[in-house]
Amino acid sequence: MTMISSLIRLGRRQLHTIISRDIIKPSSPTPSHLRIHNLSLLDQIAAKTFMPIVAFYPNTDISGSSDVKTFDLKNSLSQTLTKYYPFAGRHAKMAPSYVDCNDDGAVFLEASVGSTLLDFLKRSQHEDLDQFFPYGRIWCNENRSGGHDLQSNDRVIPLAVQVSRLECGGVALAVSLSHKIADGSSLLHFLNDWAKMGRFCSSEQKQPFPVGPRFIPFQNINTNFDGISLAVSNDCITRSFTFPNSNINDLKNKVKSMTAGSGHPITNPTRVEVLTWLLFKRSVAAATKNNSGSFRPPSFGHMTNIRNKMIEPLPENTIGNFFTLMEILAMNEDETKPESFIGELKKQKMQFQGLQNLEDAFGHLPKTSLEEMQRKFDEAYSCTSLCRYPAYEINFGLGNPVKITTGGNIKKNCFVLMDAPNEDGIEALVCLEKQDMAIVQTDPELLELC
Repeated sequence: MTMISSLIRLGRRQLHTIISRDIIKPSSPTPSHLRIHNLSLLDQIAAKTFMPIVAFYPNTDISGSSDVKTFDLKNSLSQTLTKYYPFAGRHAKMAPSYVDCNDDGAVFLEASVGSTLLDFLKRSQHEDLDQFFPYGRIWCNENRSGGHDLQSNDRVIPLAVQVSRLECGGVALAVSLSHKIADGSSLLHFLNDWAKMGRFCSSEQKQPFPVGPRFIPFQNINTNFDGISLAVSNDCITRSFTFPNSNINDLKNKVKSMTAGSGHPITNPTRVEVLTWLLFKRSVAAATKNNSGSFRPPSFGHMTNIRNKMIEPLPENTIGNFFTLMEILAMNEDETKPESFIGELKKQKMQFQGLQNLEDAFGHLPKTSLEEMQRKFDEAYSCTSLCRYPAYEINFGLGNPVKITTGGNIKKNCFVLMDAPNEDGIEALVCLEKQDMAIVQTDPELLELC
């Protein structure tokens, strides 16, 4: 274990101190026939980035001293990595086509933060979350250079963990995972399995815990494509908006009423559909106002999980990138109305039902060059929903988290939807240019629902 003496001030309020660094390897070696994990076409197209999730736990005094908690977390991570063996491997920095499952291990950092949990959650801005993530692994931020870079030559460590202890005894557990080997669904399943293993390891039971993710073998292909990049600039800012269930129900009823006489009524809108429409509509309105009132036809992409879209659905714990993109182009302001926008979302969802196989799913990718796909992605608004995943059940023996969220700026004009604490609504993380965000944050149509 290496002691790191440097102090880093991140954000405006917190003093963040790295205490130790370790490498956690699988508790048993990966079999030789699993040494190479080929990446699928979707894996290779996926963004060259790191997905960041952080969970906050209060001080419950139910798991002993901080040293015991850390030991249990490391021990259970080691055992979990025997099942999630690609996460402990290495992949190429540029255009990877496979993961070398060599058991070199994941990075595990310990840190302290000069704040109580309550004070941090009450007073922090979204950017203050960045300090909890190892080596700045937040979406498009690549590994920082220096003596503790997570890339060696052209090799990338896919998984990094940071456990930060707050002054009150609370804990923030942050994980950054390479998007090349997994999507958001995979990351949340990994965290739940690790947490289950953590509870098991701290009990008196002796039988191994049956963690059983599914990795699908693919033939080796190489697109020679680095993957979609996330266009984020210093002019972007991310803010959180929380919509309680009661207000979401009001919005659903409003959408039904607005579309009743349109000829294309929306009779059964989902909560994700109505919130996606609202965020898109109000963000486009802000951009139009900042463009001297001139409407620019925006495109929109919605990521959708295809695991349950197959004739024979894939298990939800299938690990990798298993998503596809629904595309909408609003040529005029009428096409931002709910009957047009939500109606098109529903139509495209139906088109993805009953996929024959993964090759059929790959065939639904946009029929453009990879370079053209990147250009369209840069210009589009986009949304990803992580709702209905058991995020607030990730219990390592520390109790359930009081808050779970992502860090950093995702991408310009991007929305990420997650369940709110206590299952009361949805938290929307919205990344916009600062001038657009200034309007959205004071938008009465949006704020009346928060």
